[in-house]
Amino acid sequence: MGVLRAELGDFSSVACLKAIITGIEDALGDKATAIALIAAGRARGRQVAKQQQLEGELPLQDLCSKVAAVLGKDGTRLLILHKMEKIDGGYRTYATDTVCSAGEPEQGSERKCAFTLGVLQGVLESVYGGRFRGRHTDSVLRGSEFDIFEYELIIR
Repeated sequence: MGVLRAELGDFSSVACLKAIITGIEDALGDKATAIALIAAGRARGRQVAKQQQLEGELPLQDLCSKVAAVLGKDGTRLLILHKMEKIDGGYRTYATDTVCSAGEPEQGSERKCAFTLGVLQGVLESVYGGRFRGRHTDSVLRGSEFDIFEYELIIR
C-alpha cells in the first residue's frame, strides 16, 4: 500500500484516535464499542497477515518478529509486541505501549485494548486458521508489566 495522504502521510495522532473511541463509547456504550473495535481489529489483522504474506504454519517466533516490525516503532506504531507463546488451547501475546492505553491513568484504569486485541486475533486466525476468542487478561494500567492477550481456539 502506498502513501495514503500526499501531504500529511499515513499516520494521525493518538489523541484523535482516542477521541474517536471515547465518542463511540458515549454514543453506543462500552460493550457495543468493544464488539465493533474487536471486529475492526480482526479485519486489520487479516489485512496485515495478507499484506505480509504470513501464511501457513509459520513458526511462532518468526510470526512474532514480523508482526512486531509491522505494528511497532518502525511500522504503524500500534504497539510494542514483545512475545507470542503457545498455551494450552491457544496463544498468549505480550505487548506494551499499546495505542489503547495511551493517555490513560497509570494505575486503576479499566480500559481494555479491544482494537489491539482484535488485530492480533486477526493475524493468528489468518496464519493458524480457525476462530479464536480473545481476552485482555492483564494490563499495564492495572500494574502488570505487559498488556497480555490470550486467544482460545473455539472453532477449527
